[in-house]
Amino acid sequence: MAAPGAAGSPQPGRCAYFVERKRRFCKMVPARGRRFCGEHGAHEENSRKRIPCPLDPKHTVYEDQLQKHLKKCNSREQPKPVSLLQNQIPISTLSKEQLEDLIRKLRRASNSINYVLKDEILSHQALNEALNDPKNGVAAIKHLKQQASILGHMERLHLLGSGKCFVEFGAGRGKLSHWVDIALHNAQDIHFLLVERATTRFKVDGKHRKNCFERLQVDIQHLGLNKVPVLAKRKLPVIGIGKHVCGAATGTNYSNVIWTSTGSSHLKEKERSKNTL
Repeated sequence: MAAPGAAGSPQPGRCAYFVERKRRFCKMVPARGRRFCGEHGAHEENSRKRIPCPLDPKHTVYEDQLQKHLKKCNSREQPKPVSLLQNQIPISTLSKEQLEDLIRKLRRASNSINYVLKDEILSHQALNEALNDPKNGVAAIKHLKQQASILGHMERLHLLGSGKCFVEFGAGRGKLSHWVDIALHNAQDIHFLLVERATTRFKVDGKHRKNCFERLQVDIQHLGLNKVPVLAKRKLPVIGIGKHVCGAATGTNYSNVIWTSTGSSHLKEKERSKNTL
């Protein structure tokens, strides 16, 4: 709606549209000589007509540019990545006998596990400056400590080195890979694969130029690392990392890394066990 007089005025250089739902003015920057941003440009006199995008009505588009927009809209149907697993068999399609057999195998495997995990919080010098930065609030420090501990464990296991492919599962903005990249210093021949099913804003991997960062927009349950071109071609040792991954996804990730690493014929058995996390 147009800006109401009782609500004050928009910030200088900002859109003059008043967002009723948020009880404030829009904070987008309009083009030079305009009062409204592109999203609210319909309120401009003699403006071009904007209509809701048919793929996602949460945003609008100029009516005379609709066809052009549909070809690049983020909500358009995306081509399936080559890393997508095909012909998966859902549990719901198993017969009663097959399901009971699967349950027996899982129980037998879980009963054979006799290991107690202990909390061991480590740190890494790559995050010292950020951890001591007073500008970082409580929430930011919490995440930084988690990332520092993961890097500390990776360093203890000698996983931070050259000639590896680091796969971050549930990458989000890619902050964990960001810190791994910083911790690697002058390591050579490093590749990062960031797996995330959702479209993510404010990604940090775009700021890196030294090492190769590649995003795979795919659900973890459908991911086949052995089909990713860089791994199929280069046969790099794979290091799987992740900070916010559920139990089911963790199992899938572990299997993915194991299958990919054991598929690399030039890796020795000792190197395989050392380079899978």
